Amino acid sequence: MLIFYLVIIVFPFIWILITSFKQTGEIYGNNPFSIIPDNPTMQHYADVILEKGIMRAIGNSLIVSGVTTIYIVIVATFAAYAISRFDFRGKNLLLGIVLAVSMFPQMIVIGPIYNLFIDLGWTNSYWITLPYSSITLPMAVWILVTHFNQIPLALEESARIDGASAFQTLYKIVFPLAAPGVFTVAIITFITAWNEFVLAITINSNSEYHTVPVAISFLRTQFEILWGQVAAATILVTIPTLVIVLLFQRQIVNGLTQGGVKE
Repeated sequence: MLIFYLVIIVFPFIWILITSFKQTGEIYGNNPFSIIPDNPTMQHYADVILEKGIMRAIGNSLIVSGVTTIYIVIVATFAAYAISRFDFRGKNLLLGIVLAVSMFPQMIVIGPIYNLFIDLGWTNSYWITLPYSSITLPMAVWILVTHFNQIPLALEESARIDGASAFQTLYKIVFPLAAPGVFTVAIITFITAWNEFVLAITINSNSEYHTVPVAISFLRTQFEILWGQVAAATILVTIPTLVIVLLFQRQIVNGLTQGGVKE
């Protein structure tokens, strides 16, 4: 059953890889389902790299995803630590609101965000990283709250007795112990920002600021979709996230599971 399921999951990626090496005539020809291309070509890769500017889109995505990851991790760490450690009225309500924000459809919030960016003159810029918090911050806060809840308060009390300030306690004691959760938040945030489409295509209409999902969506003409170029671009933009997941899959699993056990 696992092998059958794995084949179903992996097959689309394999087919995209095969399609990226097929000539356009083979994709639409008499034998479009052939596994081995009759005349393999790298022309689609050359087109998306040299003519369609896919490398610029990859660079934009790296900037947007990287900046988003950095500030989300910082904000989520302080917010989650405050929720986990401080007792105040409405804590559960606050967590519920944070979770509710993550459930809002993007089509509901895109209008106000777009109007705000128009008024501030921030369209077609890297300021798009700010509204990405509506997508990534709630998830980050919830994951980190569960991790901070697992850290014994006695460790922080010992640090304070030794003269550590609240910030030093967070930075030197709590943060390292919650590293698996922080690492997981960083990876998930990066991948989420990398794949985001609706905000990117709405706010940044200028092709110089297109991220990879938006750039791929424009690989078409008036009458057809350039499937060969789409396949080649998909392979190129999947490599960074695939490498991240393969290298850090153990840390991701540990980060998601360690905070889920209540002791």
